[in-house]
Amino acid sequence: MIFGLRGCRFALLLAVGVQGFAWLASRAQTTPARASAVDAGLAMTPPMGWNSWNKFGCNVDEKLIRDTADSMVSSGMRDAGYQYLVIDDCWHGQRDAHGDIQADPRRFPSGIKALADYVHAKGLRFGIYSDAGTETCAGRPGSRGYEFQDAARYAAWGVDYLKYDWCNTSTQNAQASYAIMREALNRTGRPIVFSLCEWGTAKPWLWAASVGNLWRTTGDITDKWDGKAHAYDNGVMTIVDLNEPLWPYAMPGHWNDPDMLEVGNGGMTQEEYKTHFSLWAMMAAPLIAGNDIPRMTPEIRSILLNKEIIALDQDPLGKQGRRVRKDGDLEVWVREIAGGNRAVLLLNRGAAPADIHFAWEELGYPARLKATVRDLWKASDAATTEGSYTAHGVPSHGVAVLSIEPAL
Repeated sequence: MIFGLRGCRFALLLAVGVQGFAWLASRAQTTPARASAVDAGLAMTPPMGWNSWNKFGCNVDEKLIRDTADSMVSSGMRDAGYQYLVIDDCWHGQRDAHGDIQADPRRFPSGIKALADYVHAKGLRFGIYSDAGTETCAGRPGSRGYEFQDAARYAAWGVDYLKYDWCNTSTQNAQASYAIMREALNRTGRPIVFSLCEWGTAKPWLWAASVGNLWRTTGDITDKWDGKAHAYDNGVMTIVDLNEPLWPYAMPGHWNDPDMLEVGNGGMTQEEYKTHFSLWAMMAAPLIAGNDIPRMTPEIRSILLNKEIIALDQDPLGKQGRRVRKDGDLEVWVREIAGGNRAVLLLNRGAAPADIHFAWEELGYPARLKATVRDLWKASDAATTEGSYTAHGVPSHGVAVLSIEPAL
């Protein structure tokens, strides 16, 4: 999240100088113990869950979180794989006399531990938010200088997932700052998924696999098809074009994160939301819903709970899909999936429906291979064919998502 960068108040470096940051950065790259802690079986497929920010911003309280936990169960989201319920910015109160962070007593009168217990009792995992700077993006206390104290606090509360933002960081070194919190989390002994929300400015895909489980590759998403709402917000297609070239860096336990889902928040059409969800699944992206789940419509539920698209996202091989052809507004994407099959996404960015054709060679298959083509949105086999396939009438701003399985 990047919240009103124009209003960010940048602080001077505290406690650790430039040399200290350089040392910590080198340690993050070379220390085997830290890398093994990151790889301790967490996020072996892209994390799935819900985060409060995209829909509610700072309007969060414990009733919202409890109601959302209830609805994640009753809607079928939990059983579909959405595990993590994450409170984003604005849960914070102030630090007490010992420096321990407190929850906002008005919004969370029962405290975070009680809320985490409630979420866990629903069969879900609990996530929280902080910032590597002196303040969060919304001006609440950040973790700069309190990393080990905050990590211990989160572990005591029962936190399973930490989203760690990058506002109010002044001249801090990103790699070193995130390495400090990584070490702090390690020392708690609690397995906590670490989400680096650094916006891609320091190219985290080059170094973050030894530090975290997922890393933001772009500025914030906004609920629109393309373009920007502000300098720091990006529409879905803008984010797709920034995230797609990073496909070689994704792997089990370590994921490119093109930001949370906007599905159901009202800024796009149903077709565009299907495309948004499909592209995130194709890119092996975290599926972190950001809508009002208790008031979710059946149409939005049908997108977020599509079993075959979720299975594509969660494929255990963990390879991110990539674009292999672009003909104007028409695109062909391919993803290798477990068992030797291929997933194919056909994207129509244009204003009118279009036929999109592709050949087996574009998938890495021989031309004479016979294969079964399955349409994942229709949940039905479309054809058994040899050499190529054409999807007819792919809607404007829509996709066809296919599974190609070699025939025996």
